[in-house]
Amino acid sequence: MSLKKILLIVVAVLVLGGIIVGTILHGQASVTKVATGKVVRQDLISVVNGTGQIKPKTYVNIGATAFGRITHLNVKEGDHVKAGTVLATVESVQPQATVEAQQATISASKTDISSYLAAEKTAEANIAQGKADLEQKKLDYNRALALYNDKLIAKQDFDAKKAAYDMSAATLDQRQAALAQALAQTESQRGHMNQAVASQRANYDALDKTVSRAPFDGLVTNVPVREGETVVLGIQNAEGSTLMTLADMSVITAEVKVDETDIVNVQLNQPAEVTVDALPGRVFKGHVTQVGDQALLRTTGVATSQSTTGTEEAKDFKVVVTIDQIPGLSNDELRPGLSTTAKITTAHKPNDLTIPIQALVQRDPATEKALAANAGKPKAGAVAAATTTKPQPVQGVYLLQTDHKKLRAIFVPVTTGITGATDIEVLSGLKEGDEIVTGRYRILRGLKSGTAVKVDNTVETTATDADKS
Repeated sequence: MSLKKILLIVVAVLVLGGIIVGTILHGQASVTKVATGKVVRQDLISVVNGTGQIKPKTYVNIGATAFGRITHLNVKEGDHVKAGTVLATVESVQPQATVEAQQATISASKTDISSYLAAEKTAEANIAQGKADLEQKKLDYNRALALYNDKLIAKQDFDAKKAAYDMSAATLDQRQAALAQALAQTESQRGHMNQAVASQRANYDALDKTVSRAPFDGLVTNVPVREGETVVLGIQNAEGSTLMTLADMSVITAEVKVDETDIVNVQLNQPAEVTVDALPGRVFKGHVTQVGDQALLRTTGVATSQSTTGTEEAKDFKVVVTIDQIPGLSNDELRPGLSTTAKITTAHKPNDLTIPIQALVQRDPATEKALAANAGKPKAGAVAAATTTKPQPVQGVYLLQTDHKKLRAIFVPVTTGITGATDIEVLSGLKEGDEIVTGRYRILRGLKSGTAVKVDNTVETTATDADKS
């Protein structure tokens, strides 16, 4: 074989090899690399987050109930007090003097009553004496009458006996009237004394208002006044009218704000985990005890019903989480006002069918079906078939399927349920073990049904990471 023929054969082999390599490279260039994931069963927990602050379930502002100077301030911020403990006293000279004067009036009324009671006894004794005398005078009169009728005594003697009898009867009537008068005076004086006693109760109330006592066991959280200052009666929280704030720390709550898009999933008694910024690493268990029904403007915290502006802005709802009492939980740790975050579990489904959230896309099923049917055909024909109807996007994922020995991504509509931190529940459209496209985002954003793909689940590095390495 001549050298010329050998060279021609070598050139032909090289050209053929080049054509084959070019075809392979062109085929690989038309394959899209995608990240994938599996449809799996796992425990799915849906959580709603809210931020706010620690608050006691019950707290009260102890207001001034009497005008005057603070003579004793017995507590300071941070003190724990028992119910009935004297917290502060205001000067009480005038109320005390009023009480003492009224007490003297009551004592005098009691003495007068005793005097009238003695007069009643005297009147009763006089009546008894008058009755005895009347009885004696009646006997004398009857005897005189009999003698007079028998002409044994003179009429003058008979008239004397009758006059004595009539006078005795009149005397008895007078003494009975005196008893009635004494009884009336006693009753009148008792009325005056009762009036004085009632007035004294009001005086004691005024005196008692100069002493402020704890209405329940609690923690003193704020004392805006000092001993020696003058306090006044006025509107609550006005300067000089509030002595201190007392919080009942036996029941502690986390009052948080939840976004309006999540509030529909929050219900009473749902479990929650509360973390406090000041206590890193500590997690407190609790449950939802109140769900607000009034939207609050996020910038001002004012209820929308009380806002005078019509500005559209994001809104929150108040949710109260009561922290469960657990061993080792100290009330001194959870102080009112500490910033807190609550994670509320709104749903928990064990062994649930799930997919990664990032796999979900919005596509028009008709368009995607047409694209899948025309996979591999000229692009113009595929586009023409895919644009015959008006797009109606639905939620779905790209499912990996093998078509003519090629791996393709096919759009499949799905119905979803609750959402977890990174995964979402699948109600229909997929089954366990299906492999779906989960990324990367720039690929998934423009991916079309029927596209030939290649699985590439390597971790993507950024240019900065590559430079560092």
